Amino acid sequence: MKIKFKLEYLIGITLGLLLLIIDLSLFLKTRWFFSILVLSLFIITSQFWFDFFRENKRQKQIEEYFLEFIRSLVETVKGGISIPSAILNISDKDYGPLSPYVEKLSSQIRLGIPIHEALLIFANDTQNKVIKRSIAIIIEAEESGGDVEDVLVAVSDSVVQVKRVSEERKSSTFSQIVQGYIIFFVFIGIMLVMQLKLFPTLLEFSGGLVGGGFGGISLQKGGDLNLDRIFLAMILIQGFFSGLMIGKFSEGSIKYGVKHSLALVVVALLIITTVKGGI
Repeated sequence: MKIKFKLEYLIGITLGLLLLIIDLSLFLKTRWFFSILVLSLFIITSQFWFDFFRENKRQKQIEEYFLEFIRSLVETVKGGISIPSAILNISDKDYGPLSPYVEKLSSQIRLGIPIHEALLIFANDTQNKVIKRSIAIIIEAEESGGDVEDVLVAVSDSVVQVKRVSEERKSSTFSQIVQGYIIFFVFIGIMLVMQLKLFPTLLEFSGGLVGGGFGGISLQKGGDLNLDRIFLAMILIQGFFSGLMIGKFSEGSIKYGVKHSLALVVVALLIITTVKGGI
């Protein structure tokens, strides 16, 4: 998926930069500095992320309307009409976000472009894997002399089955998604308790050790091993990959886990920087 820069992105970038300037000017030496910094960086990039998520949602809608398009095509072809004529007959229906591609397909057919070439352009324009795979099956079947009507029915059934499996997977994994979020926030809580409560207590008991540490490891920020940064890295890595896995389990694709990863990482940073007053 390609995301092109739009003028509306300047709104988010401008607001984010203004918040960043305010943060540097008024909150530089306060406990809120890093929290506002994280928020400003998120606002700067938010328009790009929103477009990414909107495109993923649009692709799902395109798949749903493609199923309706195939069903209409099957009903028309059953009347003994050829595929090109059938497409022209059903092209005036409303197919939501798929409509512009159907209109372009019908226009190419009217201009005399071969149906195979027009269908390939149609599939490539949508940039949808399900449609590309379905069109490839239709073209191959027609070229091999198969029954086009049966192929269209099979493609329709295949798309329905894919959608049904996707919905069943999403509903069956909902509890696992909730558990994933709960486990991650419990993990953050444990890390914060260790940094704010456990380690200071250990420092008091190990005050006689060289470097104010224990086991040869310094617990202080200026020590040989900065555990604060290690724990922060652990939390961010955990959040990022947990989000990707949630997307993979619930929707069958890692790219749909990006929204979960972004939510977990941003919320984790806000919680940590707010509670600790820094990183």
